[in-house]
Formats: sequence, C-alpha cells, structure tokens
Amino acid sequence: MLATPMHEEANQDLLGLVPPVVKRVVEVGCSSGATGAAFLARQPGCEYIGIERVPEYAQAARGRLTDVRVADIERMGSAEFEALFPVDCWLFGDVLEHLYDPWKTLRDLHPSLAPEACVVACIPNAQHWSMQARLAAGSLRYETQGLLDRTHIRFFTRKTIMDLFASTGYQVEAIGSRIVDPEPQRELALPAIRALAAVLGEAPEAAQRDAMPIQYVVRARRTARSDT
Repeated sequence: MLATPMHEEANQDLLGLVPPVVKRVVEVGCSSGATGAAFLARQPGCEYIGIERVPEYAQAARGRLTDVRVADIERMGSAEFEALFPVDCWLFGDVLEHLYDPWKTLRDLHPSLAPEACVVACIPNAQHWSMQARLAAGSLRYETQGLLDRTHIRFFTRKTIMDLFASTGYQVEAIGSRIVDPEPQRELALPAIRALAAVLGEAPEAAQRDAMPIQYVVRARRTARSDT
C-alpha cells in the first residue's frame, strides 16, 4: 500500500487552530504521533486518539497518544466510527487530499458533531506558484511527498477548500496560509501568474495572493445540514 513517508514534525500551525477548551481530539492520519504528542505536552489532561491506516506508523504513535486505532476512515464500520464520538475536535493534517471522497467523510461526521465541536485541517494548495509553473512547463511528475505526493487523490485551492466545507454543512471560521520562505524562483513566476489572471478576467492581486501558500490550515464548525 502506497503511503506518504512517516514524519516526526509536529504541525504547529494546525495545532494553533485547536481551541484550548477541547477535551477529546481525534486525529485522522496521525503518522508517528508527533502532532498529538506536541498537543498533549501543551494540554496533558486531554484525550487524544489517533487513526492511522499504516500499521507500522500506528505502532510508532502508540505510547505517545492516548489511543491509536489502525483503520481507514473511509472504510470504518458504523459501530467503530460511532464509538469515537463525542469528539470536540477532528484533525485532518494533510489527509483530506488522500481520501477518495473527502466530501462524504465530512458529511459522515456532521450529524454527530456537537455545535461547539470543530474540524481542523491542513490542506495542500494546488494553486501554488510551483504547481502552475510545472503545468506551464509540462513537467507534472509525481513525487514521494509534497504538493505532488503520488498518494494524493484530490487537489484543492483556497476557493475549493471553502466550497468543500460549505457543501458539506460547515462554516470556515478561520483560515491561515503556510508560506515557505525563501523561495527564490517565486518572484520570477508571480508576474506571469498575474498576467495570466488578467487575461482570464480574474483579479491579478488575488491570483498572486493565492499562489503564495503551499498549504492552508482551516478551522470549521457545523452549520446547517450538509448537501446530499
């Protein structure tokens, strides 16, 4: 089974969107448990459950988190899924793009979420300037990790991230940009991106802004019923 390499870096930007009042967190795709360990160091009284489909990664996370389940969120049985609730915060750190149907996954969470519960996610930006440059050069080749991770199934931009949550019954209440500095070639690509946006009748300033982040971090809460 193809999988992104296990990592040992805690996603501090993702954790920054987790409300300090939460008591029970479920992280989907917990990898080595690095993010969860950082969270528990900050809030040791909380319960932190990891879901990880790669057994070797799950084994590495055991002992760092409250509990770790070896499972694929898209294939969990209803009883196993429902036993996870109640959950104050669901974390998807670079996971939604690996799912065949992230819309269904978010809809499945929706009915069991309390009004104060939230979903926090980190999602790669397919509009990043380097992706646009690769497309223009015809060199869209998959890699072991990063924006062109060969295990990515879905691709999102800032606009379609907002659509993803809105269409599944959530309101995005916070969104942050993860921008890598320095990126020496970025300043060479941005004028072309601005020019292309103008040709297409789009706002050049918005096109440049949305080409900068390599990832977005988002916090969303349940609103109305999700689309079916």
